[in-house]
Amino acid sequence: MPSYTAPTKDMQFILHDVLKVSQTDTPGYAELEPDFTGAVLEEAGKIASEVLAPLNAVGDTEGCTLENGVVRTPTGFKEAFDQVRDGGWTALDLPEEYGGQNMPYIIYTAVGEISSAANQAFTMYQGLTHGAASAILAHGSEDQKSTYLPKMASCEWTGTMNLTEPHCGTDLGLMRTKAEPQADGSFKISGQKIFISSGEHDMADNIIHLVLAKIPGGPEGIKGVSLFIVPKFIVKEDGTLGERNGVSCGKLEEKMGIHGNSTCVMNYDEATGYLLGEEHKGMRAMFTMMNEARIGVGMQGVAQADVAYQNALAYAKDRLQGRDVTGAKNPDGPADPLIVHPDIRRALLDQKSFVEGARAFLLWGSQMIDQSHRGKDAAAEGIVSLLTPIIKGFLTDEGFDMTIRAQQVYGGHGYIEEWGMSQFARDARIAMIYEGANGVQALDLVGRKLPQDGGKHVMAFFEMVKAFLKDNEGNEALKADFLDPLKAASKDLQQAAMFFMQNGMKNPNAALAGSYDFMHLFGHVCLGLMWAQMAKAAHEGIEAGEGDTRFYQSKIKTGRYYMKRRLPATAMHLARIESGAEPVMELEDELF
Repeated sequence: MPSYTAPTKDMQFILHDVLKVSQTDTPGYAELEPDFTGAVLEEAGKIASEVLAPLNAVGDTEGCTLENGVVRTPTGFKEAFDQVRDGGWTALDLPEEYGGQNMPYIIYTAVGEISSAANQAFTMYQGLTHGAASAILAHGSEDQKSTYLPKMASCEWTGTMNLTEPHCGTDLGLMRTKAEPQADGSFKISGQKIFISSGEHDMADNIIHLVLAKIPGGPEGIKGVSLFIVPKFIVKEDGTLGERNGVSCGKLEEKMGIHGNSTCVMNYDEATGYLLGEEHKGMRAMFTMMNEARIGVGMQGVAQADVAYQNALAYAKDRLQGRDVTGAKNPDGPADPLIVHPDIRRALLDQKSFVEGARAFLLWGSQMIDQSHRGKDAAAEGIVSLLTPIIKGFLTDEGFDMTIRAQQVYGGHGYIEEWGMSQFARDARIAMIYEGANGVQALDLVGRKLPQDGGKHVMAFFEMVKAFLKDNEGNEALKADFLDPLKAASKDLQQAAMFFMQNGMKNPNAALAGSYDFMHLFGHVCLGLMWAQMAKAAHEGIEAGEGDTRFYQSKIKTGRYYMKRRLPATAMHLARIESGAEPVMELEDELF
């Protein structure tokens, strides 16, 4: 059975050596001293390895079952959920007034990666709840907040988001779910939603559904969509649960992965709903949840890549196959371990350099979310808005690819279920699809985020890279291996952005045809920037003579691999972008 160990040392390095969290002026960050963050992460890691990880394969093999309208979760899930709930892990960053611990979002992200790596399907139950609570916190009335948030923070009640319908996914303007106004100010919600994660289960007393629907007579298309709170059980004025609402699970989807999470078809039959936010402004409220979810899905991509890598590395060190071509490394044994072979090392270093760079990128993005929300920093908010589709799209694409590389290390055993590598690949695959398929993320990046506010935010990103390069131009330890490759990659990114500016208006397909490559180009530059910053911190650690020198050396060597072997992909992506729309569009439909 696969195992998992939380990467607490690496997280501590990023938080304190690279991001220097306790030294920043963001409200709440002064408390993030190494002893405090270390204690939180160590305890999270203990629960993940001892409680959640052993249930990962159980959830995969058993799945969920629908019995008389009730979804039964896999063996052990309910007990584990109680343990997580009792430990206060479900509300780390939510406000204290609603039962949360008011920690910064960056800590929530780090703990979320640990939980997701141990058991992604399980962690989704509380993750969806957190997103729904965030939407109510941002857009709900005081009465709605006091009614729902305390129970959702504790996960006594869980939450969902209901967008997709059988005939519409990305194009939500086509939805048919209706919301009929009632005399008491409530609405009657009728329609069907599909692909609803955690839509029905046996681990909470109530489930609070956030449902997109159209009020009759409203504007056509997406402008006529509103968001509603639709509880499984009506909440009475005294906070106790009343009658069952007109919402039910009609079917459980049979999926490729995340079997331990209940993915439901939800039927709404004149269910009582309450408007969240303003009429016909549902997407504004839903995007609070969706943007958080997209960061969380990017985190899932990193998490699955990490747990797959950890197990592939252990296998490569243990499995004896063949001899090192330069001479036996295990002369007393029948063969050498797999890790001596260059191609295995390439696969492992692809994984290691991605996981560690992506983790830094994810935590840096979370730090900017804190700067935006806690520090009211508009510039940070703009950068996060720009980077969200990259965090979601690039990290899940690459994360899935890395689970495949990890599976490949096992050879034939990677294709056999008992080794567990198949589950990591299957679970990672959904992250490229849900919360906005990655092609849509790329279109959002190029079509909306790049020109947003006159290109102000992408220019700010370029300035951040330039400032780092300038501040460190005299650092000979970084120049050849880190600064020069980062500078070249950043120029590729700027040239690609310029191509869109020059060609996008007169030929929109030229931009759209290159959008996916642009998302990956941008992602590589972000990881290149992270690796340059980590290499700087590692060199400073060595020079200071404090800390683990071997750890710092590993950072530098892993970063050098990324800069030499992975970052040059930016040139390939630029060449594809500059080929324009013609190679993509010239083939007539009937010739496909």
